[in-house]
Amino acid sequence: MDIFDYMKEKQLETDAPLAARMRPRTLDEVVGQEHIIGRGRMLSRAISADRLSSVIFYGPPGTGKTTLAKVIANTTSAVFSQINATSAGKKDMEEVVAAAKESLGMYGRKTILFIDEIHRFNKAQQDYLLPFVEDGTVILIGATTENPYFEVNKALLSRSQIYELKALTKENIITLLKRAVSDTERGMGAYHPVLTEEAAAFLADMASGDARKALNALELGVLTNAPDAEGNIVIDLETAEECIQKRAVLYDRDGDEHYDVISAFIKSMRGSDPDAAVYYLAKMLTAGEDIKFIARRIMICASEDVGNADPAAIQVAVSAALAVERVGMPESQLILSQAAIYVACAPKSNACCEAVFAAMDNVKNVKTTVPAHLRDAHYGGAAELGRGIGYKYAHDFPNHYVKQQYLPSEIEGETFYRPTQMGYERTIGERLERLREEKEDR
Repeated sequence: MDIFDYMKEKQLETDAPLAARMRPRTLDEVVGQEHIIGRGRMLSRAISADRLSSVIFYGPPGTGKTTLAKVIANTTSAVFSQINATSAGKKDMEEVVAAAKESLGMYGRKTILFIDEIHRFNKAQQDYLLPFVEDGTVILIGATTENPYFEVNKALLSRSQIYELKALTKENIITLLKRAVSDTERGMGAYHPVLTEEAAAFLADMASGDARKALNALELGVLTNAPDAEGNIVIDLETAEECIQKRAVLYDRDGDEHYDVISAFIKSMRGSDPDAAVYYLAKMLTAGEDIKFIARRIMICASEDVGNADPAAIQVAVSAALAVERVGMPESQLILSQAAIYVACAPKSNACCEAVFAAMDNVKNVKTTVPAHLRDAHYGGAAELGRGIGYKYAHDFPNHYVKQQYLPSEIEGETFYRPTQMGYERTIGERLERLREEKEDR
């Protein structure tokens, strides 16, 4: 690096946003993530000993993925290269790999390649890296906000350690805010800011675990407010509220949070908790989730988890699904709320679900034939083949029921549907029991 590149880099550091300037330089400066970098943890030991193998950091924005990569860059003796998957192409990777081969062959120095937003690489781009990760030409550090088990090639995953970073706690973010306020070299200390406890707690809470969001709000407050009579810039609750207008909903319609929230929504309906169900519904609606997708999940839950314990549940769910297609937003939020709450409050039974799974399992494992008297007899020559002979038409008998064999002979006597004692299914069970008793009496 010549003097001009050095001066340019220093200028970029000076002009960088507060969150970038306050980025930790050593492991000791990192706040949070004790579960992976706490004293004695494997990742902490590997970084300190400069013995890192390929890793993928996965977690929400502002939790320290890039920070950890920068810490590694500051502590490693290896060559450190960085690219961003949103803008890099195969040519960029080819240049890194070529330089890595040269560095390893001529100087015995390994190369660490940090790829930010690695989930943005397509399959071909990820496949290109695979042999170089496998033979040690490069040590990969990937960073992603998406679940790597969905977005990263399995072959690449199998050669990497996955570390999930958690959203920072409120206390973690307050620590970072106070550090930024007092730091005169990289932080806002030169402006003599005074951050009230009330404002710090508010910013930390509204940041939703994202340190970058809280630090950006603090910087905005300091740079846009005039000093008081004593020369201090006071960041109180009112100022903090202006700097961070509303809580951003953590939800990526194409990412991990999408699956987590819909999973929680379904499990809340299944668990008969209407409050939790409507909360997750509200989170999806606020984030702009497809209302038809939500309606489909309610319909599935109505059959899978309510079933015949309340046959009206599927009717409500289907009616809601049709209604949201015709009505649209914002009114559809009322329709979806009614359907979700109905399904959550309904008595639960998965007997229909268990019945079809048991029957399908039987179909896969037992070869059967349809009894001759149940076979189709609506064609010439059916009688000569014995088709339909002996079939008893149920409506010709008292109570529209007659004892006769319906299951194939190979599995006669099997029971797939076992009604529970929940809701209307109790009535169904009692009727089936009476029919079984009639069979035994005849």
